[in-house]
Amino acid sequence: MKKNLFDSIVENVKTIFYALFIAIIIRSLFFQPFYIPSSSMEPTLLIGDRIFVNKYIYGYSKHSFPFSPPLFSNRLFNKAPRYGDLVVFKTPADNRTDYIKRLIGLPGDTIQFINGKLFLNRSEILRTKVNNKYLIRCGLSNPEVNAYKETLPNGKEYVAVYNKIGTMQNTDEYKVPMEHFFFLGDNRDCSKDSRYLSSVGYVSAQNLVGNATLIFFSNDTISGSIFKFWNWDQSLRIKRFFNLLK
Repeated sequence: MKKNLFDSIVENVKTIFYALFIAIIIRSLFFQPFYIPSSSMEPTLLIGDRIFVNKYIYGYSKHSFPFSPPLFSNRLFNKAPRYGDLVVFKTPADNRTDYIKRLIGLPGDTIQFINGKLFLNRSEILRTKVNNKYLIRCGLSNPEVNAYKETLPNGKEYVAVYNKIGTMQNTDEYKVPMEHFFFLGDNRDCSKDSRYLSSVGYVSAQNLVGNATLIFFSNDTISGSIFKFWNWDQSLRIKRFFNLLK
């Protein structure tokens, strides 16, 4: 009887170990879920969205694995990201915090805002005004915004929003170093991104984690916690479930 109990405990421990091992492999090499805690990527990503990130699309670095172990120095199976990709990366400030932003500048590119318009390699990014009225958050406020569909040189389209009052008009010209990338949030005036050189700045290729591909769940945390099932009719954003990301 005791032997049977011992064997049962051993089998349960082995099952748990194998399950954890498989989960770590899947999260490290294939797909990892992430939670969106801020409004910096609105209207594309909302606070409370939960997304899957493709881990193998850009190859692997030490940051592909939990706790970023120094297993190797270069990227394995490296593949360059493209303009407009939604990229999760480790911030250069601490090489630990995960950010998600849109890739705007490749190595060697120049980026600049002039009179509120975005220039890439000194050519103005094509944009057309969108008439949709978006409820945009920035901290505890809901600023009035202008929304534009912007088109990058490779044809990638997305919607970015700019505050009607107090939007960033002009910047210095940013020159992206080799093996680095430049990222912006779609919520342009409520995003800490590559424009802020002391906190984010240019992101090394080694810091790329993966490409956001799918929203699998979304819950408006302001309307109510997911555990308050009686509020689900207000908090669950069912129309966002399983939306592919562009």
